[in-house]
Amino acid sequence: MAKKSKKQQAALELVDRTKLYDVEEALKLVKENATANFDETVEAAFRLGVDPKKADQQIRSAMVLPHGTGKTQTVLVFAKGDKAKEAEAAGADYVGEQDLINKINQGWFDFDVIVATPDMMAEVGKLGRVLGPKGLMPNPKTGTVTFDVEKAVNEIKAGKVEYRVDRQSNVHVPIGKASFDLEKLVENFNALANTIVKAKPQSSKGIYMKNVSVTSTMGPGVKIDPSNFAK
Repeated sequence: MAKKSKKQQAALELVDRTKLYDVEEALKLVKENATANFDETVEAAFRLGVDPKKADQQIRSAMVLPHGTGKTQTVLVFAKGDKAKEAEAAGADYVGEQDLINKINQGWFDFDVIVATPDMMAEVGKLGRVLGPKGLMPNPKTGTVTFDVEKAVNEIKAGKVEYRVDRQSNVHVPIGKASFDLEKLVENFNALANTIVKAKPQSSKGIYMKNVSVTSTMGPGVKIDPSNFAK
């Protein structure tokens, strides 16, 4: 087990591991404990009362955070004709067809998000074995398979985040940077938490929001009282 640095040890001592904090208090602690020499990403984690093995409980979607994530996403769009021009006008970083597919097959991944028009998916789908494991495959559920490429690119550039329950029923989502004002982190967190609450599957029984925590890249996790979101 890696030995903790003095900074990490001091940060741990500031956090009561047995306490469930309110949102503002928890995020204030996260900011105080983000002492690395770079602007740490702040992440929210939710443990949900769902069974990801059941098709109707595989929570996956996307939303635009009120204050973005603090990171500018590099967007690739697969489109042709007028839709390609629309993507370029919207600010997509890369726009193309078979040329970009060939580059990806050769190991090129200088982008964060892919958007594709539905008429391109027959070809893009052939990249599934390459893009799937990296979480880069476009998906209608997250708004990345669409003819409205202008809207898709604008939302991604504005701070759109995807959320998806993993095999252990957890959802991990970045909600900003440690340099964000506390108020902005709180608003981003609350917007995300409320969205996940609304995404509760009808077939999910018992407690839905089991555990909630926030952390920074190098800082300790801080638990939030999940009863704040018990609906």
